Amino acid sequence: MSDNNVQIEVRDLYFNYGGNLVLEDISFEVRKGDFLALIGPNGSGKSTLVKIMLGLLSPDSGSVQLLGQDVKAFREWNRIGYIPQKATDLDPLFPASVREVVAMGLLSSMKFPRFMKRGAMDAIDEALALVGMEEFRSRRIGTLSGGQQQRVFIARALASQPSILILDEPTTGVDATTQTQFYDILDHINREKMITLVLVTHDIGVVTKHVNKVACLNRSLVFHGDHEEFCNSVQAARLFGPEVHIICHKH
Repeated sequence: MSDNNVQIEVRDLYFNYGGNLVLEDISFEVRKGDFLALIGPNGSGKSTLVKIMLGLLSPDSGSVQLLGQDVKAFREWNRIGYIPQKATDLDPLFPASVREVVAMGLLSSMKFPRFMKRGAMDAIDEALALVGMEEFRSRRIGTLSGGQQQRVFIARALASQPSILILDEPTTGVDATTQTQFYDILDHINREKMITLVLVTHDIGVVTKHVNKVACLNRSLVFHGDHEEFCNSVQAARLFGPEVHIICHKH
């Protein structure tokens, strides 16, 4: 009998690339309402794992289920929000408005011909309000700061009211203040909207302040469990050294 609270299930996953073993025997679950940090050193396979979870790559063996369905047969992509690396690397002359960019998040759930109804416009404005960008709805996306663009891309992912939001190192290249604001927004989305979050990150601080689960990857799954358990683990001590207790202190 399936567990409806399990939203992502990875089982016995192996993946080779160019003859090199990138992922080895990966198994874990992400449950409804989790805020999971996926961490690990460069080259550990984090982004590859995310691409397999999204059906963008096929594993050599093993399986992934999204919302109780095998990823190979999964079609409800409006229920999965995704923010890739460098999503904010935009040409300043890109002509789309903030509202138009957010509207792109609804296209996968629309039937042809695709045009915006009143309910869709309300969903766009609600998503912009969630990230504090409703006043910028008519601005051209390329004129915004990196931090503001990040918020818009979160809104785009939220417009279809997804059950799961997956983010692949979304704060690369932004300052510490912007990162803090960004993670506070994610925390609000997770707690108030009960959206399950999977965050690939190198920012150790976010592991401390916001997440409730940690998956540590280094080709194989080194650790998967609760945040507090991770902070007291041998794996955390190896990663962070003698500062582990400072890093893992909840703010």
